[in-house]
Amino acid sequence: QVQLQESGPGLVKPSQTLSLTCTVSIGSITTDYYYWSWIRQPPGKGLEWIGYIADSGSTYYSPSLKSRTSISRDTSKNQFTLQLSSVTPEDTAVYYCARGVAAPNALDAWGQGTMVTVSS
Repeated sequence: QVQLQESGPGLVKPSQTLSLTCTVSIGSITTDYYYWSWIRQPPGKGLEWIGYIADSGSTYYSPSLKSRTSISRDTSKNQFTLQLSSVTPEDTAVYYCARGVAAPNALDAWGQGTMVTVSS
């Protein structure tokens, strides 16, 4: 069974870049029909989809975050990475990585989530 694990700093200063990595075990991130997403949940709010990188390496980002978001991958390590620039306290959230099968929103596996706080 696939497992996803987020890693990265738990505290980021305002205006800096948030960088998180998702390590995927069992199965390749280049496998056909898989979409690898980043999703976040601010305290007391609902889930917000950030974007994904597809099996082909193509990416798609939420329009509201597109100007600050970059998702990339390292196939040799079976990892994909989120970078969110110019963060503010409003970017404080639990960040999740997840896998979609056949469609980006057909999520069948999630990481446990990692809390990132933006504060000086």
